[in-house]
Amino acid sequence: MTNDHEPQDRVPSRSRTRFPGISSRAYEHPADRSALVALRKLSGFDTVFKTLSGFLPERSLRLLFLSNSVRVSDAQFAHLNDMLRDACYILDLEKVPPMYVNQDPQPNAMCIGLDEPIIVLTTGLVELLDEEEMRAVIGHEVGHALSGHAVYRTVLLFLTSLAMRVSWIPLGNVAVMAIVTALREWFRKSELSADRAGLLAGQDPQASLRGLMKLAGGNHLHEMNVDSFLEQAEEYEAGGDLRDSVLKILNVLPRSHPFAVVRAAELKAWSESRDYQRILDGHYPRRDEDKDASVSDSFRESAAAYASDVRNSKDPLMKLVTDLAGGAGDLGGRVRNAFTGSGSGPRDRTDKAGPQDGPAPEAN
Repeated sequence: MTNDHEPQDRVPSRSRTRFPGISSRAYEHPADRSALVALRKLSGFDTVFKTLSGFLPERSLRLLFLSNSVRVSDAQFAHLNDMLRDACYILDLEKVPPMYVNQDPQPNAMCIGLDEPIIVLTTGLVELLDEEEMRAVIGHEVGHALSGHAVYRTVLLFLTSLAMRVSWIPLGNVAVMAIVTALREWFRKSELSADRAGLLAGQDPQASLRGLMKLAGGNHLHEMNVDSFLEQAEEYEAGGDLRDSVLKILNVLPRSHPFAVVRAAELKAWSESRDYQRILDGHYPRRDEDKDASVSDSFRESAAAYASDVRNSKDPLMKLVTDLAGGAGDLGGRVRNAFTGSGSGPRDRTDKAGPQDGPAPEAN
């Protein structure tokens, strides 16, 4: 049996909930979903894709993987082929994409392509993960395919590359860097979306978290602990002062993926959310409703998600932003204390001084 067969011909190797007709909107991060809904609404965008495909190295990449990698099938990496079919069956992806294993010690996976997405796994990843962890990763890549990330990423990366060639124009480089920064922010959110798709495909939260932990620490599971790994995420978010907040931003800007501890914390929170449980219970948006999705509603959800992240964040910079937005007093003191890590903010100074200084401002 080849990958051209319908995924419905294959039942999962263990009992998991299947999601007939599920729309990728069900699992997409709000920032990712708003961008995709807007792109899908653009008239003639598919025609632009086909026109641009002639300029993209897609054919070359396909030939490269076909000639220098191992194509997954019933005869080659059969266990991976089973997982691929299972993921497509669970997420109801109509056509099973070709998948290749490429010799590379760096653990990695990707989903690329315009006309037809292809999935590539490196040998480093195959050797690193156990069956359930790998099931989540393959579901992650199938989620990219279902969302159309492979298409949009390929085209937008091409447009970015094209824009770089005209960066010599005055202020051109500034404009290009703004585009690149925005694209990378979207890429990072699309990875969070795909992590959720991987969880829906595997339906084993611990396996999904273990896989992310292994990407950070390697194949030393007996030396690591998921709970302790998640504690790192909390320390990363809340620790330090404003200088550390700025360094976090600078560190993440050039990356296409969020940091592993951040991805793990985000996925754990989603796995415990009402949204995830509702999907498991069969309540989710359907693909045939995508054309009716509202762009304005999606943007509002995205804005609300970012606002919620800022409000609930323990990061010193985000807490400062929340305080300022709430009209907190003593701006200079708050900024100074945020940079120095000092605990002697307005409330502390009032407590140490006498009542003649007046009541401390109410915390927001």
